[in-house]
Amino acid sequence: MTGAPAVECDVAVVGCGPVGAVAANFLGMAGLSCVVLEREAVEHGQPRAFSCDDEALRIYQQIGLVDRLLADMVTADQVDYTGVAGRQFAQIRFARVDFGSGYSPLHFFHQPTLEATLRAGMGRFPTVSLRLGCAVTGLRAEAEAVTLSLRGATGPATLTARYVLGCDGARSTIRRLLGVSMRGARCDEPWLAISGFAEPGALRVANTRFVCDPARPAFVSLGPAGGVRIESRILRGEDPAALERPEAVRTFVAPFVDPDRYRITRAVTYRFGKHVAERWQVGRVFLLGDAAHQMPPFMGQGLCSGLRDVANLTWKLAAVLTGVAHPKLLTTYEVERRAHTQAMIDLSARMGQVFLTVAPRLAAARDAVLRALQRVAWIRRFIGDLEFKPPPLHRAGFIAGGRRPRNGAQGTYFPQVGGEAGRSDELLGPGFAVVGLEVDPRTVDRDGLLENLRPRFVRVRAAAGASEPGLVDVVDASGRLTAWFRRHRAALAIVRPDRHVFAGGPAHAAASLGRALADALRDPPG
Repeated sequence: MTGAPAVECDVAVVGCGPVGAVAANFLGMAGLSCVVLEREAVEHGQPRAFSCDDEALRIYQQIGLVDRLLADMVTADQVDYTGVAGRQFAQIRFARVDFGSGYSPLHFFHQPTLEATLRAGMGRFPTVSLRLGCAVTGLRAEAEAVTLSLRGATGPATLTARYVLGCDGARSTIRRLLGVSMRGARCDEPWLAISGFAEPGALRVANTRFVCDPARPAFVSLGPAGGVRIESRILRGEDPAALERPEAVRTFVAPFVDPDRYRITRAVTYRFGKHVAERWQVGRVFLLGDAAHQMPPFMGQGLCSGLRDVANLTWKLAAVLTGVAHPKLLTTYEVERRAHTQAMIDLSARMGQVFLTVAPRLAAARDAVLRALQRVAWIRRFIGDLEFKPPPLHRAGFIAGGRRPRNGAQGTYFPQVGGEAGRSDELLGPGFAVVGLEVDPRTVDRDGLLENLRPRFVRVRAAAGASEPGLVDVVDASGRLTAWFRRHRAALAIVRPDRHVFAGGPAHAAASLGRALADALRDPPG
């Protein structure tokens, strides 16, 4: 009789795209042993994803790579929406939009460059290893571990891990091996995605643009190093294969860039859908990113949603594996992420229906209505300031009481501010933080129940003052942190590693907040 196979690592990450690479960086920061399995032997070199938002940058900041990544990105300060006959009907000025993450809401990147930086970041951690050209062919789950069957350059092998993260994309092998189905619908309309690099002066558009003309809906984004991404809808009756030919591609790009000064690196047709996996967790195996959900591209939230998955799950894995939290904590991953992801999928689908219709009369009516509505100040602000975007909010999960009361602090995304000492997240640290507005946050752990958690205690002040041992001061020169506390009628907040708030309350409730966290770690809600 043989015993259970020996565990070789804490976490196996299947897939080393951006989602898998960020997960490995988080796990490495936590000191966990992690093996990343990537089926491709060499980098694919394809610019598939190309945009990210402010939350994604805040997540990159958490793994210490945001400045390196930003150096290779372009910030989109403005996006134009043009309708029938190319006439503009809406405009979003991203430069003036602030969601409280500390970054502008829209950036464009070159995916191969981004992936190279993320993989280099993995190399900082001796507990993280990457196996290229290694495909997963089988999965056997047991009570204490999961064994993966592998096929690599040297032949078949196995790997046993305590947990497995399926970050292997829309055609996920892990999802298939688990027998998890996808629910949703596939859109019939094909699109042509063109990537390339424009010479100086070759551009014919000044800003990123949504072309909502029913004659040919399209999207144009201006990326780093002269990169230009053009996506155009293929109309009924057109042959997608024929449109990928060089002469046809030149016709597609000509309205936006001089085709004689535009070096095309990729032109492929694709279809998209809106799908969500039936389950995101099966025992010790989890699905993240496109393996768990896919959405229309019109809000640019596919990759961003996968990064939110990673930020949500990895700190929970670390808490469980180090004995700080009960394993039931891991069930809150799907509880928290599914609702927000579904809201983003629904909005992306609606955006596509409204802005990219091919019905001329409907498009003309849309243009006229939106121009008229934007004469009303609050509607202009609702559109121009992206107030329709679902906020990163948890209404249930690992928050005090398990469910967020109306207007409660718990479940919200704690704001980040900048200052002379740097970005405030750096002062909060990589783990839990207890933040107090002009009060001593250490009172939350008056009973010493959080000793194993080792939270960082942070005091928000209007002006610099004398420092105290064991206390980090944040000067809130902008007043944004102060405004958050006052809006939620709180003086104290317990902030999770992913910057969502576990609990908030007045100073006199400090000890009860600490007890609530200690109790929830022992017996997580959900």
